[in-house]
Amino acid sequence: MSDLFATPETGPTVSAPRPLADRLRPERLDDVVGQDHLTGPDGALTRMIASGGLGNVIFWGPPGTGKTTIARLLAGATGLHFEQISAIFSGVADLKKVFEAARLRLRNGKQTLLFVDEIHRFNRAQQDSFLPVMEDGTILLVGATTENPSFELNAALLSRARVLTLKRLEEDHLARLLQRAEALTRTPLPVTPEARILLTGMADGDGRAVLTLAEEILRAAKPDETLDEDGVRRILQRRAPIYDKGQDGHYNLISALHKSVRGSDPDAALYYLARMFDAGEDPLFIGRRLVRMASEDIGLADPQALSIALSAKEAYDYLGSPEGELALAQACIYLATAPKSNAAYVAFKASMRAAKENGSLLPPMHILNAPTKLMSKEGYGDGYRYDHDEPDAFSGQDYFPEALGRQNFYEPVERGFEREIRKRLDYWAQLRNKKNS
Repeated sequence: MSDLFATPETGPTVSAPRPLADRLRPERLDDVVGQDHLTGPDGALTRMIASGGLGNVIFWGPPGTGKTTIARLLAGATGLHFEQISAIFSGVADLKKVFEAARLRLRNGKQTLLFVDEIHRFNRAQQDSFLPVMEDGTILLVGATTENPSFELNAALLSRARVLTLKRLEEDHLARLLQRAEALTRTPLPVTPEARILLTGMADGDGRAVLTLAEEILRAAKPDETLDEDGVRRILQRRAPIYDKGQDGHYNLISALHKSVRGSDPDAALYYLARMFDAGEDPLFIGRRLVRMASEDIGLADPQALSIALSAKEAYDYLGSPEGELALAQACIYLATAPKSNAAYVAFKASMRAAKENGSLLPPMHILNAPTKLMSKEGYGDGYRYDHDEPDAFSGQDYFPEALGRQNFYEPVERGFEREIRKRLDYWAQLRNKKNS
C-alpha cells in the first residue's frame, strides 16, 4: 500500500515514472529545438553568456516552446542558483521568503536566478516588489509569459528586463522531437507516415504537447499495431487549438481576418474566420467586426456592404449555431471581394480632430434659425439660400464657421466594382498557381 502521508522530504514510497517531455529536457542550450535565434551559435542568449553579461529577461512565447528549459540551462551555464516559482500559486508572502533566501545566498557568494512562470498573472503591486531585488543584484529575474508583455507587465519592470520572443515550433522541429523520443525509448512510434504528420499538426506548435501525444500513442497501441490517421484520431481524440478569447490569440486572429478582408483576399479571410469558429469564438463578436470592416474599409465604394454585414449578423441571431455561421462566411466573402475605400473613415477621423482642436466655434449666421425678432435683428438667417430653389438644388454657400475656414475632409474614391473584383481574384489565382508550380 502506498504511503499517502509521505512528506516532500521523504518522498513517496514508489517513485512515479517521469513524463517523456521531462526525460527529454535538453542538457545544453544548443540542444534546444526551434529557438536558434536565442540559443544557436550566434543567438542572443549565447552571446550574453559568452560576454558574461546575462541580465534580467522576460521570455514571451506560446506554450511548449522551451521557456522553463532555457531558464534552467541559463542557470547551469552561468553557475547561478536556480529557483523556480509560479505566479499562479505564489503570493506576496512567498515572494518575501524567496527574496530573503536569495539575499542570504548572495551574502555567501552565490547569486540566484529566479524563474517566474506565468509572471503576467502577478498584479501590479506584486510586480513592483521585484524592482528592488533586481536593482541591487539580489536576483537575476527570468520571467515567462504567454501574453504580450507590453499589455500585461509594468513599465517599470519592463524597463529593467530585456524581452526575448520564443517562436512557435514548426513541423520539422516537432518531427525532430519525435525522433529524439524514439531514440530515448528505443521504440519507433507505431504510426504511418501520414499519421505522424497528423500528430505534429495536432500538437499545434507545442513541443511538450507532441511528446505527450506520442506517449499516449505508445501506451495505447497494441503489439505489432501500426496506426493510421483514423487510429491516431481515435486514440488522441482532438486537441483544442491554442486560443484564449480574452488574450493574444483572440486579437491576433481578428487582426488577421480584418487585414485579409482589407487586402481583398477571400481565401485567407475564410481561413481565419474558420480558425476563430474552430476555437470557439463568439460568432456575434465576429459579426460585429464584419460590420466595422464594412464601414471602415469599404464605405461608399459599395454602400451595400454595410447592409450585407448587418443582415449576416441578424441571420446568425435568427438561426443560431451552426446554421448561422454560413451567413457570416457569406458576408466575409462579400466584404473581401468588394471594392475598397477608406475615404469615409479618413474623413470622419479628420473631422473629429478638427472639432476637438478648434473648440465651440459658432456656425455662420446665414445658416442659423431666427425664431425670435431679436435674433432676426442680430442677423440670424440673413442671406440664407434655400438649396431646393437653386439650379440643380445646389446653392454653393459656405457652411463652415468663419474662424475655421473651408475644410476638405472627404475625398471620394472612384473604383469600378466588377473591374476591381476581377483584378484581385485574378491576382490571387496567379499567386496560387505560382506556389503550386
